[in-house]
Amino acid sequence: MLARDLVRPYPLVTADSDAFTAAKLVAERDLQAVLVTDGGPDGAPYAVLPAARLLELIVPAYILDDPRLAAVVDEPHADRLCDALAGRRVADCLPEKHKMPPVVAPDDTALEVATLMVRERSPLVVVVEDGRTLGVISSSHLLDRLLAIT
Repeated sequence: MLARDLVRPYPLVTADSDAFTAAKLVAERDLQAVLVTDGGPDGAPYAVLPAARLLELIVPAYILDDPRLAAVVDEPHADRLCDALAGRRVADCLPEKHKMPPVVAPDDTALEVATLMVRERSPLVVVVEDGRTLGVISSSHLLDRLLAIT
């Protein structure tokens, strides 16, 4: 099985996209991460914004420092955690030293894709041909396809 057989269209955002909207996209589509592109016409991969990073941004630092405090925050305040994303761009949510997302060619094998995902610890691999993003292979989709073979 080749990457071209595994690639699927995937929601894309740009670094200038609204962070709250990106978080809603992740939540509504049950995504592990969202692919961030450079905003150009070819949608060149720029970064991966994992759902866990979005959660990290909405949980107040004082609770991360002392997780016991999470139990004492009342529900009305907890329900407003996502307000921390308001007015932010996706670029503001990326780690300071974010890496380019892993990229594979359409002719790469499923094992090459899996190896890259594991090595890079990325839930997504971008399939690129001639500088154009064809789509994404998620770790859950790859595992699903591999399990279907057995």
